[in-house]
Amino acid sequence: MTTAKYQRIVLKLSGEALSGDQGSGIDPKIIHSIARQVKEVAELGVEVAIVVGGGNIWRGKVGSEMGMDRASADYMGMLATVMNSLALQDGLEMIGIPTRVQTSIEMRQVAEPYIRRKAIRHLEKNRVVIFAAGTGNPYFSTDTTAALRAAEIEAEVILMAKNNVDGVYSADPLVNKDAVKYDNLSYLDMINEGLGVMDSTASSLCMDNNIPLIVFSITENGNIKRVVQGETIGTTIRGK
Repeated sequence: MTTAKYQRIVLKLSGEALSGDQGSGIDPKIIHSIARQVKEVAELGVEVAIVVGGGNIWRGKVGSEMGMDRASADYMGMLATVMNSLALQDGLEMIGIPTRVQTSIEMRQVAEPYIRRKAIRHLEKNRVVIFAAGTGNPYFSTDTTAALRAAEIEAEVILMAKNNVDGVYSADPLVNKDAVKYDNLSYLDMINEGLGVMDSTASSLCMDNNIPLIVFSITENGNIKRVVQGETIGTTIRGK
């Protein structure tokens, strides 16, 4: 068995990644594909925590632009992440991976409340932990949640899985054919060049806590395992 480079990771999934070609909603085939890839990683002995967005169901920012109160719109977005988390939990447990969903907003009939020490204990017992409902506060993205939880549980790396690009580019490669892909970046370069990989709050948290970020494509099966084993794919972003 090939050894893993990392022993504890945070996998950041966008909500859109769960919708597949549908563009919105949850595609069961995508859930099962991601679950199988996570299983490959868990079987290496890697402790896996997951943060998933809710953009396939609802975006708080869009609701705000439509005239809604921003806080209310963001809380709706947090609920969307819970729906995605439960779908992912079901997909993982269907293939034999014990999984716990912890939410920043208490809903005990649905999932556990987020407790840092309990989350770490689950990881130590080889359970996948899915952090839902963002930070529990409006105005913060799930990117910030991933950075915050990674710092709290002392994860070694954040893996940001994308469904439409295979790394970080100088411009949108879907629009600009001359866009250049970066193999390595610093957080300061990413912020200064406005590359839009993460919001500035999340970037600052990662930079301040020296948490590396690897951006890669999830559409190719096995990519999560390749990254965990140290294969160079996508773009690696570090503090310096």
